[in-house]
Amino acid sequence: MRSHQKHTNRKKVNLGSPKHQNGFTLIEVLFAVAVFAFGILAVSALQGSAMNGNLIAIHRTEAVNWAQIQMETLLALPYNDVVSGGPTVQGNYTITWSVTNNSPINNCKLITVTVNYQEKGIARRAAQLTCVKSSV
Repeated sequence: MRSHQKHTNRKKVNLGSPKHQNGFTLIEVLFAVAVFAFGILAVSALQGSAMNGNLIAIHRTEAVNWAQIQMETLLALPYNDVVSGGPTVQGNYTITWSVTNNSPINNCKLITVTVNYQEKGIARRAAQLTCVKSSV
């Protein structure tokens, strides 16, 4: 008989079984770091693109502002003094304007103001405003 052996209710624990593992494996950590790095690279690429878009918008806004200033100047002149002119240079912006008499109808002038500008690394761009001035 086995009287001198103690019978215990202890179970053997297999430390290699999945339910007893704690933490992450090296492969899981490397994969997580790779996904994180890819996300950071995507965000940094978007940041550069957003900054470029903002620069384009700034140039376009400045060009339209110069065109508006010139248009208001021409509209403030007496009817007979409004004639084609330019170019006028304001920094990176070249302003020209054309005046067409009796267009679109008699006793009216069609005024077109064009502002040309160069964006960094991009072909020349233009902003254009058109207005009609009446002789009345």
